[in-house]
Amino acid sequence: MALYSYQAFARDGSQVQGTLDAVSVAAVKEHLLKGGLFPVTINLVQTATQPSWWRSLFAHRITLKDKIFFTKQLSVLLKAGVPILDALELLTEQSEKGLRSLVIELKDGVKQGQSLADGLTKYPKVFDITYVQLVRAGEASGNLEKILDRLADNLERSQELRKKLQKAFRMPIIQLAVVLLVVIALLVVVIPQISETFEGQGMTLPLSTRMLMAMSDLLINNWLILVVSIGTLVGLFLWWKSTASGARAWDNIILKLPVIGYFARMSAVVQFSRTLGMLMEGGVNLPESLTIVCNIVDNRILVDTLNQARENIIKQGKIADYLKQTNLFPAVAIYLINTGEKSGQLDAMLLSVAETYEVEMRDYADSLTSTITSAMPLIIGAVVGFVIAAVVQPITSLRDTVEKSPMSMMK
Repeated sequence: MALYSYQAFARDGSQVQGTLDAVSVAAVKEHLLKGGLFPVTINLVQTATQPSWWRSLFAHRITLKDKIFFTKQLSVLLKAGVPILDALELLTEQSEKGLRSLVIELKDGVKQGQSLADGLTKYPKVFDITYVQLVRAGEASGNLEKILDRLADNLERSQELRKKLQKAFRMPIIQLAVVLLVVIALLVVVIPQISETFEGQGMTLPLSTRMLMAMSDLLINNWLILVVSIGTLVGLFLWWKSTASGARAWDNIILKLPVIGYFARMSAVVQFSRTLGMLMEGGVNLPESLTIVCNIVDNRILVDTLNQARENIIKQGKIADYLKQTNLFPAVAIYLINTGEKSGQLDAMLLSVAETYEVEMRDYADSLTSTITSAMPLIIGAVVGFVIAAVVQPITSLRDTVEKSPMSMMK
């Protein structure tokens, strides 16, 4: 976009002048004519500049919700027979903040003859390669509205699953954090006062009490060393994880963890199946589809596994056989994909596999949430019970000692 100044005549013969943001002189002229003005001169005042770094820092971020809104609304408008340029114009009026600026840029590009997919490539942080390629395939085949409808559905499913996983782990983490803060407060404030009383009596304290006193002493007298040590360990871990070998080792650890490993594997299966199914349904050829799919999986171990399968699939053309060798896909998924290959409905079967295992992940997340919710009171009770017992037990022993002392008996 650039700033242009103009002089024009209105229909009544009066002279009008002003400025207008537009992508070109032709765009300014078109805008003026639509408004009933006849341009005389149009001059460039200021070219578009990149926003300063602090504006970029505080610029409105385009969220997944914005992306779903854009995809769904554009699909609805195209289904209703609205031309792409008019649809983007309507979306400009409905959108807010960052999304509105994005849609304006897309509209200006389309107005100049650019494809929608080419416009989307300017926003890689918002629209990934899968999204762009599907839109490109939709534009080429004339089925853009169907592709967008499928994309909107996929984005909504992903958002729903992400919310379920966050819900499964959010509350337990908050509860454990609260318990940890309470225990730290006890160790720093309460335990030191009780320790003075116990030490003055020369009592033999229980093991649990001695453990609490040792932790209290560590927090009070060595907190700086503790903070530096933890910070150093975290820094070393992040550095190790940023290296190629460390990243691969960490991804391998993730896959072997009981619950997290399951979600990592099943997420890869769902991602692979749904993306490949959507790309093939959209008309993207198999080699290109497989390349895109293998690049969207986060785990490096799984990426290597899928890349090996990709090479064999491209050479032999048999997807199910080589996916089975990855030991990643469940037997039922392999059977369904094999059936799809034989029946000539591979894209539909891949989408069915993705839906099946997404439902399984959703059900597992619900079950996990229920299990953790039930277990958390027991865990919290055990921690709090240990602290209370460690404090109360020596107090009870001290009281009994006082009551049995000679002075007490004389009274």
